[in-house]
Formats: sequence, C-alpha cells, structure tokens
Amino acid sequence: MELFRETFPYTAPPLWRVEDTGPAPAPAPARHPFLTDTSFRDGQQAATAPYAPGQILRLYDLLHRLGGPRGVVRQAEFFLYEPRDREAVELCLARGYTAPEVTAWIRADPRDLALVRAAGLRETGILTSSSDYHIYWKLGWDRTEAMRRYLEVAEAAVTAGIRIRCHLEDLTRADVPGFVVPLAMRLAELSAQSGVEIRLRLCDTLGLGLPFPSAPLPRSVPRLVRALIEQAGFPGERLEWHGHNDFGLAVANAMAAWLHGCAAVNGTWLGFGERTGNVPIEAMAVAYCGLTGSADLDLAAATEAARVFERDLGYAVPPMTPFVGSQMARTAAGIHADGIRKNEEVYSIFDTGALLGRPLEVAVTDRAGAAGVAFWLARRLGREVDKKGPEVTALTEWVRQAFAGGRREPLSDQELEAAAEQVGITVRA
Repeated sequence: MELFRETFPYTAPPLWRVEDTGPAPAPAPARHPFLTDTSFRDGQQAATAPYAPGQILRLYDLLHRLGGPRGVVRQAEFFLYEPRDREAVELCLARGYTAPEVTAWIRADPRDLALVRAAGLRETGILTSSSDYHIYWKLGWDRTEAMRRYLEVAEAAVTAGIRIRCHLEDLTRADVPGFVVPLAMRLAELSAQSGVEIRLRLCDTLGLGLPFPSAPLPRSVPRLVRALIEQAGFPGERLEWHGHNDFGLAVANAMAAWLHGCAAVNGTWLGFGERTGNVPIEAMAVAYCGLTGSADLDLAAATEAARVFERDLGYAVPPMTPFVGSQMARTAAGIHADGIRKNEEVYSIFDTGALLGRPLEVAVTDRAGAAGVAFWLARRLGREVDKKGPEVTALTEWVRQAFAGGRREPLSDQELEAAAEQVGITVRA
C-alpha cells in the first residue's frame, strides 16, 4: 500500500513539499470551461435534513438561471436511492431544460445501473475510489480487484448506452502513475471501442489538493490534470474537478484545474456539503465570467439561492460569505462610506446591485461617522446630502449617543427613521 506517510503523517497536519522533478506544467487553460453541480448529491451529505423534492426543484431552477442562455451549468447530479430523490429527479426532468442535464451517482456495482435505467437518465457518475486508503481499508480489496470491478461496471454501463463519469475518489492521496493512470488508460480504451463517452471526475475528497505546479503528486492540482491529459490520454474536455474546502483552498484548486486544462468544475450552492463543504458554484460562476469575459450568466440567481437556504432550509448563511452573505455589499467603516459616496467603485468589487441584486449598503454603527450617516440619509431622501450639513450633523450626534451606552449591533432603518424625525428630518413617504 502507498500511504505517502512522508506527506500525510496523520499525527500532524499534512506537510507541504516542493519537488524539483523537472519543468513545472505551464498553464494551458481549458478552451471551453463549464460548471456542473452536486448540490443534490454531495450537498445533501452535509449535517442537515435531506432536501424535500420541492426544495430541490427550486434550487434546480436557479441553477438553470445561473447558467444563462448558453447553459454554462451543464449538469446537476442526484442520488437515486430514496423515493424522495427519485421524485426530485422526476420533477426536474419534467422541466425539460437542456441544462443542467439531470445525472445520477451510483456505486461501482452493476446492480445500481438498474436505478439509472429506471430513471431514464443518459449519464451517471460511478464511484471509483482511487487511493490505497480507500481500496484496501474501506473496500477491503487490492488494486487488482478494484481495477476489475471498476472496469466491469463501466463495461456494463457503456453496453447499455449510458455515458459515465468515473469519480476518482481520494485522488489527492492516490498512486497516480501506479494505479490512476493505468485505470484511466483502460477507461479511455473502453470509451474509444464502445463509442460511448467516459469522463473522469478528479475528486479532492479531503481538500488536500494544492494549486501549485511545484507541489509533487498526488497533491498538485496542475500535475494531476496534466498527468491525466498527457499520460493517460484523456482530453481536458472530459475532465472534471471536484474539490472540498477542508484547508480553505477549494476555489483556488478549482481555478488551478481550469487554468491547466480541466474543462469542468463541480460545485454546490453556497459550497454546502460534507464537513467544511465543497466548491461554491456561485463563486466559480463569478470566476467563469472573469476567465472567459462572459457577461450573460445570471449571477443574481445566487442571491435567490441564499434566500431559499435561509427561508426554506433553515440554514443561516454566514454573513461574510462571498457573493451571497448579507455583509458582502455592506460596510460599517466611515472611511469606506466616504469613498463610495464619492464614487462607489472606490470600495465595491463590481456593480453588485446590477449583477447580484445586492446594492451597496452602509451599516450605521459608532464607526460609520458622518460619512456613513450621510450615505444612509442620501439613500432614504433620494438626493445628495452634505456630510457637514446640519441634517447629517444632528443625526450623527444622535447615533453617537445611541452607542455611548455600549450598544453593539447596527441601527435598523426603522430606528434611524425615527431618529431622523426626532431631529427634524422627514424620511418617510
């Protein structure tokens, strides 16, 4: 067994290593990057109640919106084992969307293919655990047995005309030249012989990947992608990155995969998933716009998805979550408020109001100062106000007094409206 103990001692966090194994792979960005989603499979492995079919349908509709007219979010992955999952699949299929295509996930067991056929799906993912940790300890097999079983179910699937994604689970702890590349080569041969598309999902199951070409295999995302393209003969168009966020590198690793030729990045709404979660699909949608220059994704769908999580699923979205948290377009700093009063581009990442449906806001606290109060008041009055004028001076003094007794939370609009009335400013319609 190859457990890479020099890198994964287990008695300490994994060690970073830099290897001089010749020239590092140069960036060769995917020519046609796209997104896929696993909110309804991996996302449901978070420590929360399973999603109801109606909730899944609402989130699926939002994935369709997010992908825009060109269907950049190409697929959504589903469990098939429970009646509620099969009901959700039927509801989503009834929408008739070209994208996201409804796909499945099954174990490497020919009997599971019956579920895929019964659901009428054209593609499924197949769990093909790739590390010795999983092959020997979890499955109780050796590499020869794992290779035989994986190819057996792959052959059964393509014989039935079902496209497959082989999920290389725990790839960032796997023996890439000794097991993964030979398996991938066999799968490439099977695809060529059968004429049925086979794709590979590169699974960073424990978030151990590193986005650096200088890191050695199996942790280097660039080297993993290039090994499967150059050594196993899999085109980048049939590779898909699936990452976790245990070390806070999920987005960085996904970007590295795109930049080195992996076409697809797999994520979930809000990065919601097992342990510390998955790649946030909304973050990668924004990254996709930056990578390709595309302007036709519906990023505001992410704001709606966050509302579904909070309203329907009872999940409190952390306020500082990029793109979907309540604080992402809000400042409490007076100096920032002063900057955006002059020109909002000074302290705004982009036009969040137009693109995300989240216009810039100022939270009025004891740190907002006259500039913050002026910003809030100008929005309420619908006109410019002088931060040194009597209106702002009076309201700013009221705010200072409100926090003098130790208050910590920002003032609400209702409180500020009442305070403005007290100092002689009419803000109500």
